[in-house]
Amino acid sequence: MTHTPLSDLSRDDLAALRDQLQATYDELKTRGLALDLTRGKPSSAQLDLADELLSLPRGCTDRSGTDVRNYGGLAGLPELREMFAELLGVEAEQVVAGGNSSLSMMRDVLVYLMLFGGVDSDRPWSKEGVVKFICPVPGYDRHFTLLESMGIEMVTVPMREDGPDAEEVARLVAEDRSIKGMWIVPTYANPAGSVCSQEVAARLASMETAARDFKIFWDNAYALHHLTEEETKSADILSLAAASGHPHRPVMFASTSKITFAGAGVAFLAASVENVRWYLGHLGHGSIGPDKVNQLRHVQFFGSAQGVRDHMAKHREIIAPKFAEVDRVLTERLDGYGVARWNKPRGGYFVNLDVMPGTASRVVQLAKEAGIALTPAGSSFPHGQDPHDENIRLAPTMPPLDEVSEAMDGVATAVLLAAVEKLLDRG
Repeated sequence: MTHTPLSDLSRDDLAALRDQLQATYDELKTRGLALDLTRGKPSSAQLDLADELLSLPRGCTDRSGTDVRNYGGLAGLPELREMFAELLGVEAEQVVAGGNSSLSMMRDVLVYLMLFGGVDSDRPWSKEGVVKFICPVPGYDRHFTLLESMGIEMVTVPMREDGPDAEEVARLVAEDRSIKGMWIVPTYANPAGSVCSQEVAARLASMETAARDFKIFWDNAYALHHLTEEETKSADILSLAAASGHPHRPVMFASTSKITFAGAGVAFLAASVENVRWYLGHLGHGSIGPDKVNQLRHVQFFGSAQGVRDHMAKHREIIAPKFAEVDRVLTERLDGYGVARWNKPRGGYFVNLDVMPGTASRVVQLAKEAGIALTPAGSSFPHGQDPHDENIRLAPTMPPLDEVSEAMDGVATAVLLAAVEKLLDRG
């Protein structure tokens, strides 16, 4: 069905459409829905894929004969580090296998930098005065709240299909030494689905920075989370940085949180050998080693890097239809009206929905009152403040497929009703 752009409708036609949408919305509210599209959580069906972990490990020693139940092994099991080094495109000596949360690793690195400085720092970051980070937007809300909790100022740059606006980043970091780092989700970015190209990564790795110890926090959370059989390869940031003379600039993070059990996976840090030594040196003051029993069960469960890839294909079979359904409903309900645009991600956990400027908060409110929980408008921006009030992050992985259909139909109604209200208010 072809829809007429709302901007082409007369005021009388808009009023008639509003009344029609209001009736649809009122009926929606009578259904007593309780649907949740807020966070990118795996569904129960996805978690079931890893249930064999509950009967592992078999035995209690790694390949060297070390008893994993005991203290030690701060860098994690060598066989697990090797497995994920292959998957992340780095060397095993550059990888640390930790606990279940990569976000905790990110926090620890930030804290160490603030308190002690990095391997290439002149002093602790906390002694520098104002500290700033570049944040591509839309971006990951937990990155922003982590910075906010430490009093680190956030400077935004646009996130494009091939990654952050590298020339704008280069301009900013060249002239301001208080900018000490940047975030990037390089593969299937949260929430835009962007993939950082090798060219953009090379520019970020090689650019001149006023801060000698500038860091790229390369959060490769979705590197293996493909939605199609065509698997996008992540840019090789560690090699690019080393080749450009800035080997200590990137610190990569990843985890199995959306691969096995979200609350009982394994997180990884990858960086230059010197950065790894620096990280472990500080970590060792508060830890005598990670949960190596859990690491051993992951080694036995996957068997190899190919085993991880095979496992991720099972995830794709479960969640790809949900993303296809989001696109189907939005296309059927909204295409042609000129009030919304959305991406068709090739991987990751989110769909990025931009609605008519000035209406995102209203859309979220309408959805909530109809029993459909959405991530708060503005969450993909620092301090939760979207300057255009237009961005909404959709997370379709957790609900069953039929609930995704119902929720998206309700969201589409809310988008249209909010847009018509806005146009009528303008007079």
